[in-house]
Amino acid sequence: MGRFSGKAYLVTGAARGIGEAVVRRLASEGAAIAAADLDAAGLETLAVDLTAQGSRIVTAALDTRDSAATDAFVTRAISELGRLDGAVPCAGVARSARAEEMSDAAFEDVLGINLTAVFYTCRAVGRVLLAQGAGAIVNLASITSKGGQPGRANYAASKWGLVGLTKTLAVEWGHRGVRVNAVAPNGVDTPMIRDGIPPDFLEGVMLDRTPLGRLAKPEEIAAVIAFLLSDEAAYVNGAVVEVDGGVTAGFMTHQHGAAFGAKSIPPKN
Repeated sequence: MGRFSGKAYLVTGAARGIGEAVVRRLASEGAAIAAADLDAAGLETLAVDLTAQGSRIVTAALDTRDSAATDAFVTRAISELGRLDGAVPCAGVARSARAEEMSDAAFEDVLGINLTAVFYTCRAVGRVLLAQGAGAIVNLASITSKGGQPGRANYAASKWGLVGLTKTLAVEWGHRGVRVNAVAPNGVDTPMIRDGIPPDFLEGVMLDRTPLGRLAKPEEIAAVIAFLLSDEAAYVNGAVVEVDGGVTAGFMTHQHGAAFGAKSIPPKN
């Protein structure tokens, strides 16, 4: 038994990272899960694990940019699980390059997966939630939706767009019983961060400017998402919750926010 006992949620990008953490968190609190990802092997491992723990899960290896496949999976999820109470679209990618050197494919892939596909998921699940007059969706934004970031014109555009999508859906659907919110993490200790961020940038910039001085754990992001899906957040709609270790609380920071409070700043090595 738990907060989500008797409920079911669709999660994309579910085979690893934040998506996997969300699946495990919701399942641990009683939810049935519809999990989608391109990684069929990862989904199978996840399904075997959760089934052994007594959770109900249905999976689909699909590209969320395929709106017809997404619609079909929603239909199948309802058929096999009996209901849907919300969604957490976590599928996302990063393809970094200087703007003047960024390829068409790099720009379109990131916008397609991080924004267009999220709209498809929200639309497909939203139709179900609106018909029943209740439900919640939590999108995965980023602190990159708060400002520009060199080398990530595509990623920033996708996350700024995602915030606009989230707030628009919240306005359109809130009075019809469906809440839509987003979380905006800083760096999260996932394969995408470890594989895509140079170690010197991670340590010398990202962690240096984060007051908590570390990356987030995927489970910490999942915990906030679970709250936003729950009845405890019944009056939270259209919010973008920063789960960032304090990095957006200030600017021009150094040494975990202690730089201007120190009498002197040690020189760089």
